Amino acid sequence: ILPLRKMKTLRETLREKNLLNNFLEERAYRLSKRDSKITIHPLKNYLDMAYVGNITIGTPPQEFRVVFDTGSADLWVPSISCVSPACYTHKTFNLHNSSSFGQTHQPISISYGPGIIQGFLGSDTVRIGNLVSLKQSFGLSQEEYGFDGAPFDGVLGLTYPSISIKGIIPIFDNLWSQGAFSEPVFAFYLNTCKPEGSVVMFGGVDHRYYKGELNWIPVSQTRYWQISMNRISMNGNVTACSRGCQALLDTRTSMIHGPTRLITNIHKLMNARHQGSEYVVSCDAVKTLPPVIFNINGIDYPLPPQAYITKAQNFCLSIFHGGTETSSPETWILGGVFLRQYFSVFDRRNDRIGLALAV
Repeated sequence: ILPLRKMKTLRETLREKNLLNNFLEERAYRLSKRDSKITIHPLKNYLDMAYVGNITIGTPPQEFRVVFDTGSADLWVPSISCVSPACYTHKTFNLHNSSSFGQTHQPISISYGPGIIQGFLGSDTVRIGNLVSLKQSFGLSQEEYGFDGAPFDGVLGLTYPSISIKGIIPIFDNLWSQGAFSEPVFAFYLNTCKPEGSVVMFGGVDHRYYKGELNWIPVSQTRYWQISMNRISMNGNVTACSRGCQALLDTRTSMIHGPTRLITNIHKLMNARHQGSEYVVSCDAVKTLPPVIFNINGIDYPLPPQAYITKAQNFCLSIFHGGTETSSPETWILGGVFLRQYFSVFDRRNDRIGLALAV
């Protein structure tokens, strides 16, 4: 079990400097195209959309801070040969200093919402806490675009191998095949108030982090952590997903993303007003607005206004954002704001996600 730390986000910092709208326009959110022992590890929060923890690569180990991302499949860190300005402020991997490094000479390119990395594939020993993945393939960036100032060095993807680059085996699958844990599951507990206390756990579930029973939902497509959702409602009225839709559970964002037209309808019910790239809500509305209820597999998962409205300086903002209208069928992305309310278990053996109310 690894601890996570919640930090002041880049979103908050940019907002204070009146730079947020420009930043978001340049980097619009989109899907990446690309009884058991439990290991628990610490993470930090970036741009309200990433949870970050430390891993090591190589012999002797070189330490990196990576995003634990349920929205992508690949592991990469910057190479010492990286020429982009972003690499100058991040730790870089020196392959010449690792006796266990193996180079494949295969070029790679990985696209994300905020940017793109280009480089080559290598393999080495990777450690997440006490978990050790031998001969793990990973990317080494030589060029990075869109990662300037990011408080992480690289990304550790946790989706299915079907979307990994070059058909490489992702680290979770490698650990599973090497017998690193008896149960091929991982889980997130994301603390809502304190900077300390959030964790990602591998190989099992610590029941102290949730209340009641886990409700299991089948994965509808074994690419992303994607499930079928029945409807979204407020005050007993269906406001979105009226004929059923798809939802992705994604630790890379802590927002909730949906089709812009339906997000606009939800904001009308909140009396939210559009301001730049965000929707401003009266802070007093927290006392009167109803929960937004996500019905998944026949079970209601309410999100209270205290969760979907956030305080920013002297005003309040909605965490609902558009942008998924290019996906078909109707698709929603449930990020950290949802996952902070509900402890989440990702079960690869049974292709299912478990949700329970977080403590």
